[in-house]
Amino acid sequence: MSTAKDLFIIVMDSKSPDSVGQGDLSLALAGAELIDLIGAGAVVVDGDRIVPGEAPSPDDRIMAEAAAGVTRQAPYERIEDWLWRRGQDLSATYQAALEADGELTRKRGGRWSLAPERMETADTPARRRAADRWDEQDPVLVALASAVGLDAERPGDVSGPGAEIGVDDAAGSGEARGPGDDIRPGGAAGPDDAPGLGDEAVTTVVAVVNDALMELEAVRQRRTIENAAFANLWRGP
Repeated sequence: MSTAKDLFIIVMDSKSPDSVGQGDLSLALAGAELIDLIGAGAVVVDGDRIVPGEAPSPDDRIMAEAAAGVTRQAPYERIEDWLWRRGQDLSATYQAALEADGELTRKRGGRWSLAPERMETADTPARRRAADRWDEQDPVLVALASAVGLDAERPGDVSGPGAEIGVDDAAGSGEARGPGDDIRPGGAAGPDDAPGLGDEAVTTVVAVVNDALMELEAVRQRRTIENAAFANLWRGP
């Protein structure tokens, strides 16, 4: 398992998964991938740029895709640009992968046959490993979970198998940049390989993730104001 998969499971196992926007989660997942790539030696961070390393491609399919997407020519890609580009629809990618691996199951939201389906985490070794990492307050996992709004939740608040997935999309707008919005388009590094927050590169990635999430939230607030003004215009005095 990777830090990104652990983060996805922890968010879906929380008491309020529907409070985490799909765009926010996608940005954090992209940051988690980058941190694992740093830990595996697949990339290094030089200032705010991602420089390719010498490590072989990870075995994990999604992480291999992430590694293959690293820009290999100078001046290399900025961390911020990586998050927006790599993060596009990334939460949906992880949901599909975990469902295919049996880590997530579909269940009806109620007793009626026409009730909407919901996704629930399955009681698997991968889920237990993610929960153990959360219980141990792994600093990288906690920092990324905090970035998407789970900072108020301590280990005892993670509900376990049966938690409903409820990530919501941010409304699309050509003005913004961000996953979940209609904007623009070797062995795998696992949690034990990931460097901690004491590592300068990791600290930089987490900081850029937080900045990107603040930008996405500012865009949402601006849209809300603009939509309200447009509605008032049509409604008239």
